[in-house]
Amino acid sequence: MARVPSSVGTRKRLKEMLAGDPGEIDTSVFVRQAVRLMIEEALEAEVSERLSRGYYERGPMAEAPGTPRGYRNGVRVGRLKTAEGVIEYGVPQVRGIEGWQSEIRAALGGKSEELERLAVEMYARGLSMRDIEAAFTGADGRCLLSRSAASRVCEALWADYQEFARRDLSGIEVAYLFIDGVAERLHLGQPREAVLAAWAITMTGTKVLLGLQPGTKEDTVCCSDFLRDLKARGLADPVLVVTDGAPGLIRAVEECLPRALRQRCLAHKLRNLETKVPAERWREVKAMALAAYHASSPKTAELAADEFRHTYANELPSGVKCFDDDFAACITYLRLPVAHRRATRTTNLLERLFLEERRRSHTIPHAFGERAVLKLMYAALQRASGTWQRVALTDFERKQLLTLREELDREFTEKHRVTQSASRSPISSKRGT
Repeated sequence: MARVPSSVGTRKRLKEMLAGDPGEIDTSVFVRQAVRLMIEEALEAEVSERLSRGYYERGPMAEAPGTPRGYRNGVRVGRLKTAEGVIEYGVPQVRGIEGWQSEIRAALGGKSEELERLAVEMYARGLSMRDIEAAFTGADGRCLLSRSAASRVCEALWADYQEFARRDLSGIEVAYLFIDGVAERLHLGQPREAVLAAWAITMTGTKVLLGLQPGTKEDTVCCSDFLRDLKARGLADPVLVVTDGAPGLIRAVEECLPRALRQRCLAHKLRNLETKVPAERWREVKAMALAAYHASSPKTAELAADEFRHTYANELPSGVKCFDDDFAACITYLRLPVAHRRATRTTNLLERLFLEERRRSHTIPHAFGERAVLKLMYAALQRASGTWQRVALTDFERKQLLTLREELDREFTEKHRVTQSASRSPISSKRGT
């Protein structure tokens, strides 16, 4: 049986991890495997450079008859102590070259923190050439990898990231879907552009990051493309979708996910309302607005909303208009199980992730360009998502969601039937002629 490089087995294990449920990935194990892959590919590239040939390739003849050319002679285990624990990796052995030792392996001891940082970000930033060269630069300032070897490592890791970004979502049963956008400088010297992100709470209570994609702006076309990409990868209509008030995003959700309920993010809504109210009156107005938004049921919410309108109709007409705008979507979450309402009324989790991403982007000022920014954002979001706590879902609550799902399917079917009937009616036909 032909021997294969150690990195092949490590890459296979990483792919198997990524092929499963993203929410079940053990971040510590993932980082250790990623560091191991980087080290093994770097060591294998170093040996290939020294021998002037890859695995099972013929190299040039020796410079003089009888001069040893050197050859591979198996693999032994190396160990690296890191904050994530001891990482074992395959060290290719070379025979036939007297006194030869791996310079990369000799320099690894003081690079563990750098390698861990790069391992977390390699699926986000694809490891730029600058990153790889910095990780494998010795104490004397000399890079221990040739540019061709560093390029091979860089491209291999970027291919892994792309595979992760295209992963199948059909095995993820989504209950609640959250979508938001953040403005980023994707192109140097150009205005900030929207990057759309989506995460979900599954029917098992797991929180999962699903997608990250440039949208140019939060218009209907860009948002629809984002949602269609998720659906093309197997995402089914969730029970509820939570968004901010961007008109393009709202229309895209209604068009692409017609079987789902839509919830307007209450955090965004309250910020909009505050701009319409004098500062000295905000505490009072906010309390009355929350009485409606946080009511115990949709009917109670409507009663509280009537009280709000009656109280401020003459004094704060612009505030009442803002409060009324899309009010039904602001209280949609009241149809959900009581224990889930707090977790589904805002997109705050994405907001916190965006803040973390912004904090990290300031420390890497050279991350310009769509590819670099997207990869950096993914690194920050994926790292933060590792701390997400599950949402408790009892059997009774799961049955409630399934019942609501059936109700929504019936509502969609009936609405579709009525629409089809109207389009075929004699009156419609005459108007068409």
